[in-house]
Amino acid sequence: MVWGLLLAGCSYQVGSLVAKNDADVNETGSLGRPDRQPGHAPPTVRPPEPDLAYARAAAADVLAHGGKDSSAPWQNPQTGARGNITPLSKSYSEGPFTCRDFLASYVHGEAQAWLQGEACRTDQGEWQVKSLVPLEQS
Repeated sequence: MVWGLLLAGCSYQVGSLVAKNDADVNETGSLGRPDRQPGHAPPTVRPPEPDLAYARAAAADVLAHGGKDSSAPWQNPQTGARGNITPLSKSYSEGPFTCRDFLASYVHGEAQAWLQGEACRTDQGEWQVKSLVPLEQS
């Protein structure tokens, strides 16, 4: 019976039973080796204020002139930072003001981030960004 098990054609390769060092491991696809501990979110990128000013201006513009499902790009020509502003859901009332939430992407070199914002329409009818902060990642 032992010979039957040995000759039954197990398909293990001897090399697969031995631990490999990092030099022998090839990364493939999009599941590369994580640079952080499991269960920890990547560090949050906080864009500098000059870049945030351009994102705020683009948000106010897309909320004022964009359609229901519109999205608009923004770019700071001095730093090269860029992204998109995407309004979320419908507007809502916050006291006497009409407000709307939005997402902003941020790309500058290797740095990338998502920002969440809130803007409200002023008494003069213009949209003013009340907050624009890094999106909380769980």
